[in-house]
Amino acid sequence: MTHSTHTVSAPAKWLLVLLGVLLALAGLGLGAGGVMLISRGGSWYYLLMGLALLASGIQIARGRPSGAAIYAVAFTLTVIWAFWEAGMDFWALHARIFAFLCAFFVVMLLHPLTLKRAGRAPMAGANLGVAGLALLAILGMGWGMFQPHGRHFTDAATGRVAVTDATRQVNWDHYGADANSDRFAALDQINRDTVKDLRVAWTFRTGDIPLSPGGGGSEDQGTPLQIGDSLYFCTPHNTVISIDATTGTERWRHAFPTQTRTWVRCRGLAYFDASRPLARPDLPGSTPVTPVSVAPGAACERRVFMNTIDAVLVALDADTGALCADFGSNGTVDLKAGLGASEAPLYSLTSPPAVAGTTVVVGGRVADNVALNMPGGVMRGFDVVTGAMRWAFDPGRPDDRSAPQDGSVYTRSTPNVWAPMTYDPASNTVFMPVGNAAIDLWGVDRTPEDERYGASILALDATTGDEKWVYQTVHHDLWDFDVPMQPTLIDFPTEDGKSVPALTIGTKAGQIFVLDRLTGQPLTRVEEQPVKPATIPDERYAPTQPVSVGMPSIGAPHLTEADMWGATPFDQLMCRVIFRGYRYEGLFTAPDTDYSLSFPGSLGGMNWGGMSYDPTSQTLFVNDMRLGLWVHMEKQDSTAAGSNGSEAVNAGMGAVPLKGTPYSVIKDRFLSPLGIPCQEPPFGSLTAIDMKTRKVNWEVPLGTVQDTVLFGVKMHAPIPVGMPTIGGSLATQGGLIFFAATQDYYLRAFDSATGDLVWKARMPVGSQGTPISYVSPQDGRQYIVISAGGARQSPDRGDYLIAYALPKS
Repeated sequence: MTHSTHTVSAPAKWLLVLLGVLLALAGLGLGAGGVMLISRGGSWYYLLMGLALLASGIQIARGRPSGAAIYAVAFTLTVIWAFWEAGMDFWALHARIFAFLCAFFVVMLLHPLTLKRAGRAPMAGANLGVAGLALLAILGMGWGMFQPHGRHFTDAATGRVAVTDATRQVNWDHYGADANSDRFAALDQINRDTVKDLRVAWTFRTGDIPLSPGGGGSEDQGTPLQIGDSLYFCTPHNTVISIDATTGTERWRHAFPTQTRTWVRCRGLAYFDASRPLARPDLPGSTPVTPVSVAPGAACERRVFMNTIDAVLVALDADTGALCADFGSNGTVDLKAGLGASEAPLYSLTSPPAVAGTTVVVGGRVADNVALNMPGGVMRGFDVVTGAMRWAFDPGRPDDRSAPQDGSVYTRSTPNVWAPMTYDPASNTVFMPVGNAAIDLWGVDRTPEDERYGASILALDATTGDEKWVYQTVHHDLWDFDVPMQPTLIDFPTEDGKSVPALTIGTKAGQIFVLDRLTGQPLTRVEEQPVKPATIPDERYAPTQPVSVGMPSIGAPHLTEADMWGATPFDQLMCRVIFRGYRYEGLFTAPDTDYSLSFPGSLGGMNWGGMSYDPTSQTLFVNDMRLGLWVHMEKQDSTAAGSNGSEAVNAGMGAVPLKGTPYSVIKDRFLSPLGIPCQEPPFGSLTAIDMKTRKVNWEVPLGTVQDTVLFGVKMHAPIPVGMPTIGGSLATQGGLIFFAATQDYYLRAFDSATGDLVWKARMPVGSQGTPISYVSPQDGRQYIVISAGGARQSPDRGDYLIAYALPKS
C-alpha cells in the first residue's frame, strides 16, 4: 500500500531538509580536506566519508529513504575502519566515531519522518530502537570521557616496608628531599588507608603573586625546605620566608627586589649547618672535604642560600633571616663577575645552589636562542662560610680552575647548567645536568668543547672542581634537548642480586639514562642509532644519536598519521593534513628552512621537575609532557638585533632573530585549529618503572581540562585526558605518590603500587611546584606541603603555601 507524500508537517519537512544540508556541508568539508590529505600522501578515508555524507545529505534533504541507508553503511564502515586503525584506544576511537555516532542517532531518530515523507510506512519501532541503541552508545562514550584511560601493566611492590625509628625521615633539607635527590619521604603516617582523611592544616600567603604573560614572565615553581620546626621558601621575586612548619605562621622574611622582568622564578634553596658532622667520602679516589668552622652559637651557624634572578648568591642566617656578614660581601657574591656583558635577562639563575660538602656550587641560566655572543655557562664553587671562590669550571677552558684575569672573561656562549645539581657525599662529587651553547638551533660555530659538554651529565670533584667524567645524551644538539633535571642517586640492582652506586636522569627527548656514579658509563643498554641530516650549510650534523633502549622511553613515540587526534573529525582531519605537510623523521628531526616537526619538543618529554624514587621497592616515578613543536628557519641579515630572551613560544612574534647567525626562527606548538594538541592523549602522564626489570609497572594520565581556557572560556569539564606537567612528584613510604603540577587546580595522591587515584584536594589556583612531606617535631603529625601560584596556561594566579595533615587525634 502507498501513502501520500505530503503526510509530514512543514516544520518536520524543513527539519529533514536542514539535517540533509548539514550532512552535505559536512561532507563537502571532509571531502575537500580529504583531497588535501590525499595530495600529501595521506588516508583516503576522509574523502570517501565526505562523499558518503554528501550523498546521504542530498538524499535526506530530497526526502529519499536511501539517505539514511547510505549514512548507516558509511557509519558502519567508519566503525570498522576506526578499530582497524586505532585498536582499542578509547581516545583514538572517540575522535573517529563519536561525532558520527551522534549524527547517526539523529538520522535514525528522524528516519520515520523521511519514510512518511516518501509515502512509506514509518517503521517507527525499528528505527527508534536503533536510535535508542545509538543513544546508549553515546551515553557510554560520554561516560568514558570522564574516566582515565592510562595503560596498566602490573602492580609495583610499594608500601610494604614499614618505617622504623632508624629509617624515619627527620628533615627535608635538600631541594630533592635528601642527598639522593629522590623526592622520597620515609614516612608512612599518611598511607593508602589514611589518606582519605587528609585535610588542609594551614594556608600561608606569601604576598608575591606571579604574572606570566605569554609564559615569559614570573612563575611560582618553588619547593620549600624543612629543617626541624621551620620551613624555608623563596617566592618568584626572590623573597625568602621562614615559616613555622606546624602552624604556618611567619617567622621572618628577607626580600631581594629584582630588576629582571623576564623568566622570573625561584625553584628552591640550599641549607648548611656548621654544627653537623661532615659526611666523609669513602669511595676509592675521593678527595677529602675541606673543613670549615663557625663558632657554636654564632650568627649564621645555620645558613640558607639562594641564587637570585639577578645573578647574586646570597647567604642568610636560618634563625633570623639576616645576611651572613662573613659570606662574600656582607652576605652576597656577585655571580656576574667575569662574565662580561650579562645584563638581565641574558644571564640569571632560577634553580637552587647545591651545598657540596663545604662548597656551595652554582651554575647559571643563559637565555636560549638570543645571540651567538652571550655570557658563558661557567660552573663555580664557593666556600660555604666565607664565600671565597674555590674553583671555576669553564667549559671553554676545562683545565683552568681560576677566575679570569686582566679584564678577560669566562669563555662566551658555552654550555650552561640551569637545572638543579646533585651532590654525592660518598664520592665528594657534584653531578651536573648540562644544557647547550647559546644558540640551540644553529651549531655551525660551536667549538670542540661545546660539542663535548653540550647536553651532557658532568661529574666534578666538589673540592677541586676537576672533571671526573662526562656523558653526553645528545650529539650536536639542534633541538634544545638540554639535560633539564636534577640527577637522582640510586643503588642500581644488578642481575646477580647486588647493586651499583648509580644515578638516573630523564631528558627532554623522553629518554632515561642510568649511569655508574664512579665512571659515568651506562648501566643499561644505549644504542647509537643513525639519524638524518637537514640541509643548513656547513652544519656538522651528527650521524647517530644515543638512544637509551635499556630503559622505557617516556612520552616520545614515533608519530604516524594514525596518531593524529581531534575533538571532532574535522580538526583530526586538519591535524592529519598539517602533519603530512611537515617534515618529520622521528625523534631527531633536524630543523631547516622548511617546516619540520619536533616531537617531543623543547619543553619535553621530561623537564626540571625531576623524578621520584622509592628505594624500598626500587621503583622510579616519572612525569612527562607530550607537546610537539613545529620549527621553521628563515634566512636573515646577520646584523639583526636579538630577542629579549623570554623563551616564550614565539609564533605570535614572527621570526625571532638568532643574532649573529644567518637565520631567524619561528616555532610554535603542534596544535589543531581548535588549539588542542594534534597527537592523541595523554598529553602528560605519570609512569612507574621497576628498576629491577626496567619495565613499566603502570602509566596513568595526569590532570584534566577542567581549568584549561579554550577560546577565552574555562572548560570546567574534568575530562582526564592527561595534561602537560612541569613540576615534580613526591613518593612516600606509605605507598603514595603526590602530584600537583598539571593544568588543573588539584593536589592528587595515587596508589604507588597501582596508579589508582586515591585522594585529591582542590586548591585555590594551580601549581607548578613539587610537594614535600615531613613530621612536625611539635605535634607529631605528618604534613604534605605544596606551593600554589598558578598553573601554566590557566588564568588564575595566587601566592599560596598549603599544608595538609590528618586530623589531630
